[in-house]
Amino acid sequence: MSNIPSNIKFLRKKKGLTQQQFADELGIKRSLIGAYEEERADPKYDLLKKIATYFDISIDDFINESIDENWLPGSKNAQTNIRVLSISVDKDENENIELVPLKASAGYLNGYADPEYVAQLPKFYLPMFKQGTFRAFEIKGDSMLPLVSGTIIIAEYLENWIDVKQNETYIIISKNDGVVYKRIGNKFKESKKLKLVSDNPVYEPYEVGGEDILEIWKAKGYISTHLPTPTPEPTLESLTVMMAQMQRSISNLQQN
Repeated sequence: MSNIPSNIKFLRKKKGLTQQQFADELGIKRSLIGAYEEERADPKYDLLKKIATYFDISIDDFINESIDENWLPGSKNAQTNIRVLSISVDKDENENIELVPLKASAGYLNGYADPEYVAQLPKFYLPMFKQGTFRAFEIKGDSMLPLVSGTIIIAEYLENWIDVKQNETYIIISKNDGVVYKRIGNKFKESKKLKLVSDNPVYEPYEVGGEDILEIWKAKGYISTHLPTPTPEPTLESLTVMMAQMQRSISNLQQN
């Protein structure tokens, strides 16, 4: 059951507002307030952000916490994300994909929310990415093999962090680690932390707290100059080795 209906009702009454007065504050119809409080309708995310801002609480607490007289507000830095991304379009009104190259990764931590900084990033357009807001990030290291260092991950902006899906890959922007490309090992809503897992087993998983995260982007594709190589044809020598290994395995099983 969602906490949103009861939270709206509790916060509205605590502020001493009628449904009509609260609706006037938000610029919507009174009937919508009644529908939200009685769970007959769900407010859109933009309105949720507006309500959370009005009551001076984080959107994360507003969505996930059961707010009553005993509730204490959490850190505002742990919000799921309440800002609006700055975007640009090309001459044909197609939304651009901004590229964050390796050399710009450090600066991105300070400029990610600055429209002027984002406007200076390289841009391109790909027709297959139309629904959503996308950004491209150049990754480094070998933690996500077979994707090699220098691969560009194209990712879609994730507005609501509780939509993160386990075992899928994301670009995580955090205060301590900067820009990383990882697989998610848990559900964010349950622990308020994300377990980040590398596809390369040499690297140990680690956790990052919600208060440390700045942005989350869901991976949708990649661009790489590292082309796949075909699987070599089996030779007589390789087949002989495989047969010998199979015979040893069968022998071990029989002995056990």
